[in-house]
Amino acid sequence: MKLDELYVTAKLAKLDLNEGEAEKLAVEVSRMLEYFSVMEKVDVEGLEATVQTLSRENVCRPDVVTSRDVSAKMLDNAPKRDDRFIIIPNVL
Repeated sequence: MKLDELYVTAKLAKLDLNEGEAEKLAVEVSRMLEYFSVMEKVDVEGLEATVQTLSRENVCRPDVVTSRDVSAKMLDNAPKRDDRFIIIPNVL
């Protein structure tokens, strides 16, 4: 990649590059572009287009209301408490 093209792109992205950073980035961008040209040569004939790589089904458990009161169990684990309130150390 030419440095002048890189500086134009960096300006559009509001990046302030010094000369060393620009030269290093130019090498990396050139390597990416070379890799993209290799990818263009891959035969994808007959493959279905992919628009989403994540599973489309809901993998969460159902949201079921229960009558269990877990607050007592949680309060039992508190090191200090006052009635139904947990006492924590001052942070300010």
